[in-house]
Amino acid sequence: MIGREGPTIHVAGCIFRKINEWLPAWWPKVSKRNMIMTGAAAGLAAAFNTPLGGIVFAVEELTRIHISYFKTALFTAIIIAGLTAQALLGPYLYLGYPDVGRLSSFILIWIALVAILAGLSGSIMSRLILGIFRWKNKFRSTWHHILFVSGCAIILVTLAFFVDERALGSGKELMTTILFSKDKYTAWYMPLLRVAGPIFSFTTGASGGIFAPALSSGATIGATLSGWIGLNSSDTNIVILSGMVAFLTGVTRTPFTSAILVLEMTDRHNVIFHLMLAGMISSLVSMAVDKHSLYDHLKYQYTHAVLSDSPIPQRSQTTSQHL
Repeated sequence: MIGREGPTIHVAGCIFRKINEWLPAWWPKVSKRNMIMTGAAAGLAAAFNTPLGGIVFAVEELTRIHISYFKTALFTAIIIAGLTAQALLGPYLYLGYPDVGRLSSFILIWIALVAILAGLSGSIMSRLILGIFRWKNKFRSTWHHILFVSGCAIILVTLAFFVDERALGSGKELMTTILFSKDKYTAWYMPLLRVAGPIFSFTTGASGGIFAPALSSGATIGATLSGWIGLNSSDTNIVILSGMVAFLTGVTRTPFTSAILVLEMTDRHNVIFHLMLAGMISSLVSMAVDKHSLYDHLKYQYTHAVLSDSPIPQRSQTTSQHL
């Protein structure tokens, strides 16, 4: 399904833009673009309680300019957002402390394998979402959109009722279950359900983000693979975490942001290199499906739709990523 973290990023960016408009004339001016990027990073940091993830996200995804131009504003915003979130919710971890202390000597092989599978899955899901958006752009009647939304709702409810109700929701409870209980392995169809959820919900235009659903999709790929191989509890946990990093990287093409996010969600610093390896492998194999991230494509389509006031064009593979 869809998560709440995406809207948190959007709302924070809008708040910072409005604050920028309210600043008095004597206040040092900050560009609107930089204020929005700073707000988005602060929103991510507050949503997951991951301040380092917010910083890396701003550097890796939200900006193409040198960070020295707005590092003070960025660090200040993230510190304030993080302290505010902790004041309201306490010093929580998004997921907790999974056991990854007794890893086998062959674990890097399974990390590489899950990174390939999850990275390709994230990229393929993004391509399907973009394809549906292009198809929807051909709709000429309100009834077409109503029928599409109704059909997606029926499909999701049917999958949840007849197959597994864990297909619904952001997936946080599912991630918590497979990381911290003895029920660590998922059925072969669970990754398919978790991938289908965002496809049939995000494309309806419903308000929601794709960060948490991407993490849960990668987690189920890792859990399913671990069950097939028969890994022990610690190895299964690191494969699950690596799947989370790899799937999110396949969607966003931000391997370091993905690795730092999962690291801060679990406070497992001893596996940072394992997570970064998963992110890098996923980033490389994702290029086989698409050279650009889901957000790059959506930004391109939205920009051209606004400027031309015409049907959204399909992005060519040769278009520069620096739009």
